[in-house]
Amino acid sequence: DGRLTFYPGNQTVALPFINLMKRYGTVFLKAYTNSPICCPSRAAMWSGLFTHLTESWNNFKGLDPDYVTWMDLLQKHGYHTKKFGKIDYTSGHHSVSNRVEAWTRDVDFLLRQEGRPTVKLTGNKTHIRVMETDWQNTDKAVNWIKEEAINFTQPFVLYLGLNLPHPYPSPSTGENFGSSTFLTSPYWLKKVSYEAIKIPKWSSLSEMHPVDYYSSYTKNCTGEFTKEEVRNIRAFYYAMCAETDAMLGKIISALRDTGLLKRTIIIFTADHGELAMDHRQFYKMSMYEGSSHVPLLVMGPGIKQRQQISNVVSLVDIYPTMLDIARIPAQQNLSGYSLMPLLFEEAQNEVSTRKPRPPWVLSEFHGCNVNSSTYMLRTDTWKYITYSDGNSVLPQLFDLSADPDELENIALKFPVVAHSLDKILRSIVNYPKVSSSVQEYNKRQFISWKQSLGQNYSNVIANLRWHQDWLKEPKKYEDAIDKWL
Repeated sequence: DGRLTFYPGNQTVALPFINLMKRYGTVFLKAYTNSPICCPSRAAMWSGLFTHLTESWNNFKGLDPDYVTWMDLLQKHGYHTKKFGKIDYTSGHHSVSNRVEAWTRDVDFLLRQEGRPTVKLTGNKTHIRVMETDWQNTDKAVNWIKEEAINFTQPFVLYLGLNLPHPYPSPSTGENFGSSTFLTSPYWLKKVSYEAIKIPKWSSLSEMHPVDYYSSYTKNCTGEFTKEEVRNIRAFYYAMCAETDAMLGKIISALRDTGLLKRTIIIFTADHGELAMDHRQFYKMSMYEGSSHVPLLVMGPGIKQRQQISNVVSLVDIYPTMLDIARIPAQQNLSGYSLMPLLFEEAQNEVSTRKPRPPWVLSEFHGCNVNSSTYMLRTDTWKYITYSDGNSVLPQLFDLSADPDELENIALKFPVVAHSLDKILRSIVNYPKVSSSVQEYNKRQFISWKQSLGQNYSNVIANLRWHQDWLKEPKKYEDAIDKWL
């Protein structure tokens, strides 16, 4: 959650290396994902293109494997390049359940797709390496810096992708479990200030926007949660962020120890945030701040120190920024804009001359846990969210300066503002047409999958992650799918 990198969010957990980057670099106060789920978000970041252009509709469908990323271009221009850890821009971590849930979101049924979110403490007060795979990848990156990068005569670019902070698989929900356990150790939990944890206000189910209700239900969050449960989920999530921060620290330390820190630019960001029980949901897949607002910090030679930038920016801006840093001419069809003019102490003469940055960013979502394609336009003050064709589902409008918790949808109160933002959105993307294309894609994919199973279809679909609900009335749900098809 990007709000943890600046006040007041940063009061909840100790993030010393994030704070170091703020002190010696720049933090963006309004940075957003272009799609609040792993693979589509990373597809946007690696391609510099909006989701409707990459057609990365869900965690299974990302960029074409042969797509030329910014790292490919840097390598072509003489950079040493290396990737470690989670990459996920061609296809993300997913199960058959994830795919089928995304394809069937237009079916007229409500089924829980996730296990109820819980917390789990592991180890003791000295247990540091909770997410061992991430630590191993961090070790590999550190060793590469110390053993390889130190000897290069040409510049290098290193990418380290972490899984943290991310809920862990919870086997208690059956064979096809959902990822819903917030896991940490007492070592990290003590970094969290419990008294600073804000307990989100929960709307009653009857007051919820229909898409929010679907999301809350499928994420198994419509039941009762005590304040202590909610506080713990949030605290454990913040503790996982503290562990992530320590991995960032290992990279910064390796650069310092090798003498490379003063001539290396470091960018820290995330593919999406975590609702952590905001708006009666956990996980991502939402345009609310907890899910869509990401951290973005940059530190390095020439970059302004202690700078806070309030311009709205998004992950598609990474691509042109990397090209600008490397003095590579930017392609003309990119969705993003270089961050260089905002970051540097002095204007860079050779930075590509491009159109001025627009006063908005776009995010969109087409995957599971949300029963409609979703589009968000974020400006300095407003957040406008619209669904499907723009008519069949009520849009949402929030004034984030007056209502940072996004509790009051004022779309009907300010129709002129909503209409104006919708007009801008339609000038960027023909979203009713995109929504229709996604619906057709979902149906085609589902039919193909169903045919591949033959007579085994009924048994397989009944035992996906929603099996506990499905098995109560299997015929009802199969009939709903047949009606949809």
